Amino acid sequence: MAGARFASQFRTYLIMAEHSLWRLSRALQCAVNDRHFEDLADLLDEDVDWAIYGPIDMFPFLGARQGKAAVVEAVRQLAHSLRIRRFERETVMLDRDGAASMVRCLLTARDSEKPITTRFAHFAQFRAGKLIRLRVLVDTFDLVEQTLGRPIHLPRIGSFA
Repeated sequence: MAGARFASQFRTYLIMAEHSLWRLSRALQCAVNDRHFEDLADLLDEDVDWAIYGPIDMFPFLGARQGKAAVVEAVRQLAHSLRIRRFERETVMLDRDGAASMVRCLLTARDSEKPITTRFAHFAQFRAGKLIRLRVLVDTFDLVEQTLGRPIHLPRIGSFA
């Protein structure tokens, strides 16, 4: 009986000891891929401050959002367009109520099944296990080229000669 009680307490400890970033990552992937938004909504503060910087004309789910309902709607839009195949964390820094990481994300466009790979840096703040602030910087140049299916040629601005 004591062994069962210890195992139960240990499982509770592991669940409580898990960083909020890992729960958020799983919930976001489940929301995007399976369109189960409830677990994600449960991890968002009512007044969450969310911004993913990128070309909002091409990707309307990018941009700034304020509040849980607006963030869930942005994730719904993202889920309509993309599927997440995998997150590959390159660098992760965690503290009690914050996280930052560089991530390579492998995606699939839902309309064409075209694979898309992008990198992003994210900075998250949590309070009582809920996300209160998120900032994401996406490698948008590469993302746009992949989405268009061709290289973008920019005019030369200056020379080093």
